[in-house]
Amino acid sequence: MPIAPQDSITEQPLSTSNQNVATGVRTGRPRPATGLAFAVLAIVQATLIFTITLISIPLPDIARELDLSSADLVLIQTAYGLPYSGLLLFGGRLADRYGGRRLFMVGLSLFGLASATAAFAPTFEALVAVRFGQGVGAALTAPAALAALRAVFPEPARFSRAMATWGGVSVLGAAVGTLTSGAVTTWISWRWMFAVPVLVAALALAVTRHLLPDGPATESQARPGLDPAGAVLATLGISLASYGLIVSEDRPWGSATVLVPLAIGAVLLGAFLALERRVRHPLLPPGFIRTPHRIVGLAGVMLAAAGIGLVTVLLALYLQQIRSWSPLATAGAFLPFTVALIATNRAAAALVGRFGAGRVTVAGLVIGAVGLALLAGLDHDTSFALGLLPGLILLPAGTSLVFSGSAVLTTADVPGHQAGLAGGVMNTAMELGPTVGLAALMAVAATQTDVVAGYAWAFGAGGAVYLAAALVAVALLRRTPSS
Repeated sequence: MPIAPQDSITEQPLSTSNQNVATGVRTGRPRPATGLAFAVLAIVQATLIFTITLISIPLPDIARELDLSSADLVLIQTAYGLPYSGLLLFGGRLADRYGGRRLFMVGLSLFGLASATAAFAPTFEALVAVRFGQGVGAALTAPAALAALRAVFPEPARFSRAMATWGGVSVLGAAVGTLTSGAVTTWISWRWMFAVPVLVAALALAVTRHLLPDGPATESQARPGLDPAGAVLATLGISLASYGLIVSEDRPWGSATVLVPLAIGAVLLGAFLALERRVRHPLLPPGFIRTPHRIVGLAGVMLAAAGIGLVTVLLALYLQQIRSWSPLATAGAFLPFTVALIATNRAAAALVGRFGAGRVTVAGLVIGAVGLALLAGLDHDTSFALGLLPGLILLPAGTSLVFSGSAVLTTADVPGHQAGLAGGVMNTAMELGPTVGLAALMAVAATQTDVVAGYAWAFGAGGAVYLAAALVAVALLRRTPSS
């Protein structure tokens, strides 16, 4: 029985020369300039995610050089992610109002400048400040990149095909960040990791005006208001709730450090949702995420990002702290992981086109669940080749399919003047996935007295969540109305 009707937005396969990934309409190969524009935007998007993970492996070196405590390291890690996740919705609104290309250049300039400054940060305070600046720049750039992508591919068919490939780009950035940070830290210095975002920002800015069309709404009535009150509530609510979840990894759930930001964040988010029902130009229109295919898409993005984050963090800790692997060897362990991501991403667009975004998302969740279940067999002496490698191949293969299918589901039926909103919502889900997922699964791990057993339980719980999500997705997509 099909997941959804065969003529639905999410499930119609490609079968003719003029069919789309999401709707069954395919167009010919993109023009060379269009392909180059996509490549530039995709590399920037991957770099924004790369910048989250670039300091994960060298954190011990940063602590030694700057004489930092574990609480200081948490601040360095969160200084980028908190403004990034908190400001994405407002960044999407700015992109829709002022045009993707314009905001893309503003955000990328701030991101590149902060990255260059981070490489020379002399103190802990300076490093936290510039990481915060990177996060603000990234929050403006990410939704603007998707709005610009919609301007590059104005036809729904070509935009859907582009999104099927775009979905795997972000997770690839995270994997490459983990892979390269170990080598750079071992052979040069962690400060050189910031050369990557600086170089990408500089090159992208140099070609943006020539490659990207500007895409603001042409009709004044289609240009939304800024909803400043909603922007403040959403930004503070998401940031505070995320901070509470992050510090829960090192503090008890009952401590004020965890409960106070969580409670305040929840209240602010509740106020935000209530406000959005009353204002004329809501930052997040109440009905935007209520369609079944968009719910599945956003949930898929969150879970795929959470799975990647869980494996990246826990296996890096396991290999370095339990097995005493070097940073370089640890980074090398993620090479098959990265290769699986790249290989699956290259095939994802064709799979989405043939079988539909919904089916590919469900299949990816099932494959990812199997990968996490294999990693749940972790113990103190697990063989890399026989114990870890199968999971390190199946999980990225599954999550890459989930990202690709979910990106199409999330952006299906989104009008051009809401492309920035779609980008902000999708990237917010991507950022909240690891934060919420790690907090919840690390709580599961904490139920075990043995650290490695806790990691194994966390992987097992993650696999169960993936499988449950696949079943829920099937039920929801069956309710998707025909286009």
